[in-house]
Amino acid sequence: MAKPVILAVDDDPEVLQAVARDLRREYGDRFRIIRADSGMSALEVVQQLKLRNEPISLFLVDQRMPHMGGVEFLEQALTVFPDAKRALLTAYADTDAAIRAINGARLDYYLLKPWDPPEERLYPILDDLLDDWQAGFRPPFEGIRVVGNRWSPHSHQVKDFLARNQVPYQWLDIELDEEARQLVTLAESSDRQELPLVLFPDGVCLVQPTNLDIAAKIGLQTHADRPFYDLVIVGGGPAGLAAAVYGASEGLDTVMIEREAPGGQAGSSSRIENYLGFPVGLSGADLARRAVTQARRFGVEILTPQEVKRVRVQDSYRIVELSDGTEISCHVLLIATGVSYRRLNIPGTEKLTGAGVYYGAAMTEAIACWWRRCLSGRGCQLCWTGSHVFLPLCQ
Repeated sequence: MAKPVILAVDDDPEVLQAVARDLRREYGDRFRIIRADSGMSALEVVQQLKLRNEPISLFLVDQRMPHMGGVEFLEQALTVFPDAKRALLTAYADTDAAIRAINGARLDYYLLKPWDPPEERLYPILDDLLDDWQAGFRPPFEGIRVVGNRWSPHSHQVKDFLARNQVPYQWLDIELDEEARQLVTLAESSDRQELPLVLFPDGVCLVQPTNLDIAAKIGLQTHADRPFYDLVIVGGGPAGLAAAVYGASEGLDTVMIEREAPGGQAGSSSRIENYLGFPVGLSGADLARRAVTQARRFGVEILTPQEVKRVRVQDSYRIVELSDGTEISCHVLLIATGVSYRRLNIPGTEKLTGAGVYYGAAMTEAIACWWRRCLSGRGCQLCWTGSHVFLPLCQ
């Protein structure tokens, strides 16, 4: 976990340097010390830290600053980090303003300048504030955050892509979560039509990203390392993964191309009980994870998300053209594309696909479902999703 931040703000360079020096000497091993020379620049730091999901433990702010005073800064910063402790650096003449700020800006403490020696006049006070903050601190989620609308097909696509590629993420619903609305505002994407918003740990924000955009950011391989292979496999379901393992284990240079995520449709199954070698069953995600690990151990290249557009034969070679226009040639081409779901032939279902109509009972929607015994008394399961009811198969 990244170190919690102590943010020091002062417009006087010498005072700011002295504050940062004393803070680093005492707290640098446990906290990250950041300094800002104005209230406006400090607010920018606060917004960036929020987008990167890095917590602020303490604001140590000078009261007398041009354009934005310390109390005004704290009032705005606390809307972003309401649990952070607040201490104000004041001159003797500003003590009345500091006392008023205890109620107005929920100030925890004010310190008179100068604070020398810090061992007596600074550290004991900050120790108490930081201990109090740490007692109620819960480490934030360290990973990708997806902000969107539950009924958005694009949001469903992003969640499904991350889940099927076994990338941990946190889902924030714009309609239910105040933090989600705050993040959208900070990312300057206030229009809900521009969701989903995907935030990465380094602070990068992608608005309505494609699967290729996300893949490039999280480090998935989307381009082949070389132009020729012994074996090219199109499709990354159980059959394609098995062929990749068998081919590579026999010494063939092998590349597997998958349009969505390794595991195919089977990868989204909550339980598979008819797969050879697993008598008690396993989840589709676990099967995909095991197979991908085994394939990569033998040196298989896995391109995902990538799609084959056309295939042609030239002399004794098979040439595969990918969606990005690049080509791969090979001795042997194995097509293991599986099947596609049969879609409902009902007007309007295409617009609702991923926004209430789902194929394959995607695991990404499990968080929005809960189960109870079937009311028909037949002993099957009934799935309730908010106000929508999915009837048991027996009806």
